[in-house]
Amino acid sequence: MPTAIAVTGADLVLPPTDQQTPTAVPLQAPGDQPLEAALAEMQVLQEQFGYVVVLYPSSLDVTFVRRLHTVRSILESDRIALIESDLPPLGLAVLVRQLRQLSVCDFTAGVVAASARLLAHYIYAGALLNSVARLDRVPVSLKSHAKSWVPGSQFGVVASPQPQLVKIGPDAQLKGPEYATQLTVARGQLQSDWVTATLAPAWRVQGLHEAGLPAESSRWWGTGKLIEFVAHLTDVSVIHQLVSSVRRERCHWCSMELIGDRCCFCAASLPPRTPRQNQKPVAGVPTEGTLPASPRS
Repeated sequence: MPTAIAVTGADLVLPPTDQQTPTAVPLQAPGDQPLEAALAEMQVLQEQFGYVVVLYPSSLDVTFVRRLHTVRSILESDRIALIESDLPPLGLAVLVRQLRQLSVCDFTAGVVAASARLLAHYIYAGALLNSVARLDRVPVSLKSHAKSWVPGSQFGVVASPQPQLVKIGPDAQLKGPEYATQLTVARGQLQSDWVTATLAPAWRVQGLHEAGLPAESSRWWGTGKLIEFVAHLTDVSVIHQLVSSVRRERCHWCSMELIGDRCCFCAASLPPRTPRQNQKPVAGVPTEGTLPASPRS
């Protein structure tokens, strides 16, 4: 039985990459759905799929976050994982699709949920912006702030896996992935071909895909004049191999299978291990050696 993947907005559900990739379930905000209906919806998902993995952005309105935790608490369920992500909106949508791909593979729900933290480190999420004056998700120098006021200025920004910011010019470069990826692009109100004509060849991407701009993108990046982009793994066999290469553990509290050092369903941490050599090499993809620190639950 596949694990259900749920999100906090329909615009986080990208088209599937193949006929086997299931969709994700968009959950409604508190203002659009009473608590009783939200509880009933989650109960149905648990009955149909057994386990539910909910991904939501760290920028999500606090009332929506409280609703998610309230539903889980009232249902007293250990079969609902709530995973917060710092990725930009389009990057989160890509991560959601990767978990959708994994949900029908031979992985348990605990491994699928924990894979979010691993896969996020192989997502290069950024944007082309007309201004960084209101950008607070990536470090911005005073010099860059000043350049934002110059008419016609544009900035290339990468938020994940490592922050980068450059003013667009003849020598502007952003460090990209050192392994084969495809590029998904979502256009806002900015008119430019820099992402497709300059960045894509520099990053040697193997394919370009257009997507709709998520509603949260303008607020996340601090401007509506942007083009959001994400370089990512697409081949499910590579994603499967990457997750399979990580050592699996059993949660000492709820007995869920997991990768990394924290269970996404009960939030229990594993005892520290020394040394930690979790991951075996995956052809064509650099390995991290160990998983990054656990996200907030």
